[in-house]
Amino acid sequence: MSNKQPAPVASEHVELKARKVSFDWEATPLHWVPGDPFTTHTINVLHLLLPAGERWFVHVYRQALPFVTDDRLREDVIGFIGQEAVHSQAHDDVLPHLRAQGLDPTPYTAQVDWFFEKLLGDRTLPPGRARRWWLMERVAMIAAIEHYTAFLGDWVLNADALDRAGADPTMLDLLRWHGAEEVEHRAVAFELFMHLDGGYRRRARTWALAFSTLVFLWQRGIRFFMENDPTLVDGKASLGQFMRKGRQGVLPATPDILRSVPRYLSRAYHPSQEGDTAQAVAYLAASPSADGGR
Repeated sequence: MSNKQPAPVASEHVELKARKVSFDWEATPLHWVPGDPFTTHTINVLHLLLPAGERWFVHVYRQALPFVTDDRLREDVIGFIGQEAVHSQAHDDVLPHLRAQGLDPTPYTAQVDWFFEKLLGDRTLPPGRARRWWLMERVAMIAAIEHYTAFLGDWVLNADALDRAGADPTMLDLLRWHGAEEVEHRAVAFELFMHLDGGYRRRARTWALAFSTLVFLWQRGIRFFMENDPTLVDGKASLGQFMRKGRQGVLPATPDILRSVPRYLSRAYHPSQEGDTAQAVAYLAASPSADGGR
């Protein structure tokens, strides 16, 4: 085990603050990427996964905070907690809009809630080594997940194909506001893991678990949406569709996703290698739905 911290690419530390946001979904259509239910619903899975997942992040990090001995990292973790709590609520607020359009996500979100609250929740463990082990496993898993949220954040900030496709501007602003904050705080989860543990075997093991879990939950979510969309007669989802939409730029490209794997597993990895802080901060300052952290 080693907790030697890989160095960031550049010093681009920013103070993390939760921003107040407000989104009006009244004019957003069910297929907010016009004529493209598959892309719409692939991205819509975020609204089902993130509320429970980010509540879980907050819960785990509140348990980890007493073990943080670096003052700046402690402030970063507190800022991260605030941002993740707002993300959870913002995506949760989309669900009534989906129900109003005839797509009730409750059967799927109930499964997601069980996964995070029960399977990855607190366990009845004796104080000491066993309880610390389970906390470190979850901290490491969050670091792996945050690698992909930063990847997605960087992607959506630069996904001009969604604009060209006529995607709903309110939904795009939600996704880009969230994506910008993921880029902004992309180093916190990894640096917390390195501070508290840093073991490479744990990092690799929990990456494998996090990646496979995300793929499993996401494909189930896409199938759920496509099969329950009231406007589709025979809605189906396939890997081929995902790859085609990736080549068109309205979804992340499969080769880019695969190339993200060795980056995270490299011993020289640091999250500052992902995305552009200046781009993220500029978007957050200009977002019509965010208050810029004031």
